[in-house]
Amino acid sequence: MSAMQMTNSSAAEGFHPNTRLLAMGAAMTGLGAMVVAAGAAMVGLSLAVAGRRWVQSWETPPTEMAQRTFAQARMAGLAGRDAWRSGPSVN
Repeated sequence: MSAMQMTNSSAAEGFHPNTRLLAMGAAMTGLGAMVVAAGAAMVGLSLAVAGRRWVQSWETPPTEMAQRTFAQARMAGLAGRDAWRSGPSVN
Protein backbone atom coordinates (compact mmCIF):
# COMPACT_ATOMS: atom_id res chain seq x y z
CA MET A 1 0.00 0.00 0.00
CA SER A 2 1.23 3.49 -0.73
CA ALA A 3 1.54 6.16 1.95
CA MET A 4 -1.41 8.10 0.48
CA GLN A 5 -3.75 5.10 0.56
CA MET A 6 -2.69 4.20 4.06
CA THR A 7 -3.38 7.73 5.39
CA ASN A 8 -6.82 7.95 3.76
CA SER A 9 -7.75 4.46 4.89
CA SER A 10 -6.71 5.01 8.49
CA ALA A 11 -8.41 8.41 8.64
CA ALA A 12 -11.70 6.97 7.37
CA GLU A 13 -11.56 4.09 9.83
CA GLY A 14 -10.78 6.41 12.75
CA PHE A 15 -13.73 8.80 12.41
CA HIS A 16 -16.69 7.40 14.34
CA PRO A 17 -18.97 10.05 15.84
CA ASN A 18 -21.27 9.10 18.68
CA THR A 19 -24.55 8.51 16.85
CA ARG A 20 -26.62 8.68 20.04
CA LEU A 21 -25.17 12.10 20.83
CA LEU A 22 -25.78 13.24 17.25
CA ALA A 23 -29.41 12.08 17.39
CA MET A 24 -29.98 13.85 20.71
CA GLY A 25 -28.42 17.02 19.35
CA ALA A 26 -30.61 16.88 16.25
CA ALA A 27 -33.72 16.31 18.38
CA MET A 28 -32.86 19.24 20.65
CA THR A 29 -32.21 21.46 17.63
CA GLY A 30 -35.62 20.54 16.21
CA LEU A 31 -37.28 21.20 19.56
CA GLY A 32 -35.50 24.54 19.82
CA ALA A 33 -36.66 25.49 16.32
CA MET A 34 -40.26 24.72 17.30
CA VAL A 35 -39.93 26.86 20.44
CA VAL A 36 -38.53 29.72 18.37
CA ALA A 37 -41.36 29.40 15.83
CA ALA A 38 -43.96 29.40 18.61
CA GLY A 39 -42.39 32.47 20.21
CA ALA A 40 -42.29 34.31 16.89
CA ALA A 41 -45.94 33.47 16.29
CA MET A 42 -46.87 34.82 19.72
CA VAL A 43 -44.98 38.07 19.08
CA GLY A 44 -46.62 38.46 15.67
CA LEU A 45 -50.08 37.82 17.06
CA SER A 46 -49.54 40.30 19.88
CA LEU A 47 -48.39 43.00 17.46
CA ALA A 48 -51.28 42.33 15.08
CA VAL A 49 -53.87 42.57 17.87
CA ALA A 50 -52.32 45.78 19.24
CA GLY A 51 -52.18 47.30 15.75
CA ARG A 52 -55.78 46.41 15.08
CA ARG A 53 -56.93 47.99 18.35
CA TRP A 54 -54.89 51.11 17.58
CA VAL A 55 -56.37 51.50 14.09
CA GLN A 56 -59.89 50.96 15.45
CA SER A 57 -59.34 53.84 17.89
CA TRP A 58 -58.85 56.32 15.01
CA GLU A 59 -61.69 58.74 14.31
CA THR A 60 -61.38 58.25 10.55
CA PRO A 61 -61.10 54.68 9.23
CA PRO A 62 -58.08 53.94 7.02
CA THR A 63 -60.30 53.11 4.03
CA GLU A 64 -61.95 56.51 4.22
CA MET A 65 -58.56 58.21 4.52
CA ALA A 66 -57.31 56.30 1.49
CA GLN A 67 -60.39 57.21 -0.56
CA ARG A 68 -60.04 60.87 0.39
CA THR A 69 -56.33 60.94 -0.48
CA PHE A 70 -56.99 59.17 -3.79
CA ALA A 71 -59.69 61.72 -4.67
CA GLN A 72 -57.30 64.59 -3.81
CA ALA A 73 -54.55 63.07 -5.96
CA ARG A 74 -56.98 62.58 -8.82
CA MET A 75 -58.17 66.19 -8.65
CA ALA A 76 -54.56 67.42 -8.52
CA GLY A 77 -53.75 65.33 -11.57
CA LEU A 78 -56.73 66.70 -13.47
CA ALA A 79 -55.80 70.28 -12.50
CA GLY A 80 -52.23 69.69 -13.67
CA ARG A 81 -53.46 68.21 -16.94
CA ASP A 82 -55.79 71.17 -17.55
CA ALA A 83 -52.99 73.64 -16.76
CA TRP A 84 -50.67 71.82 -19.17
CA ARG A 85 -53.25 71.87 -21.96
CA SER A 86 -54.14 75.53 -21.54
CA GLY A 87 -50.51 76.63 -21.70
CA PRO A 88 -48.87 79.48 -19.82
CA SER A 89 -51.13 82.30 -18.72
CA VAL A 90 -50.24 85.75 -20.01
CA ASN A 91 -51.06 88.69 -17.72
